[in-house]
Amino acid sequence: MASLSGLASALESYRGRDRLIRTLGYCCQLVGGVLVEQCPAKSDVGTRLLALSAQLSRCRTVLRLFDDLAMFAYTKQYGLGTEEEDLFVRWVSVLGNLADQLYYPCEHVAWAADAKILHVDAAHWWALSTAFWGLSLLLGIARSLWMVLKLRRRLRSPTVAFPGWPPRSKRRTLEAQIRSETLTVLSNLADLANAVHWLPPGVLWAGCFPPWLVGLLGTVSSLLSVYQAVRARDNQADAASS
Repeated sequence: MASLSGLASALESYRGRDRLIRTLGYCCQLVGGVLVEQCPAKSDVGTRLLALSAQLSRCRTVLRLFDDLAMFAYTKQYGLGTEEEDLFVRWVSVLGNLADQLYYPCEHVAWAADAKILHVDAAHWWALSTAFWGLSLLLGIARSLWMVLKLRRRLRSPTVAFPGWPPRSKRRTLEAQIRSETLTVLSNLADLANAVHWLPPGVLWAGCFPPWLVGLLGTVSSLLSVYQAVRARDNQADAASS
């Protein structure tokens, strides 16, 4: 009952629903791709799962039509990151916010072109939105790797980090941050592999992945995202009760 209540609570938020739709979509693509490619007798089921995956992806695209304002508010709040102590993290974050901000309108135009609302080249705008997404992922990977290096250095000299904290508490905090950043790197790498696959042919491995591999990478990324969200919620609950 507790897990059911937690799921219902997660689905009340936009981010929670998006994570669920994303995970289901990629799982359907993974299973559907395997059935179509490896199980001819069940290829009809696989085709239906791939169709369901495509519809769930379109659902997320439509929901993202309303993300621009929230992204703009976050970008404006962060600004040039003047409160960030680390210069590298600051500018990587600023560039990442800019890439995210440009991603949304490009995707909206591509969606509108597919829906015959705008008479423009949909493929061009999909490629542009995917390029901005890939750039954002690359910057996120760079930021997380830099943070892991910084945190590991702090872990070697724990007296420097968090002065006045009990040594065990310091170590646990640093180790938790390192795990979180490492999972972010793995999640972003899986998404980046798919982002390159969706770029125009001729760019690295663009167009080379079979559906099941796209589904596998997306499922790994989605499950890591869900795990991190659950851990963050549990940590907040623990902090509130302590």
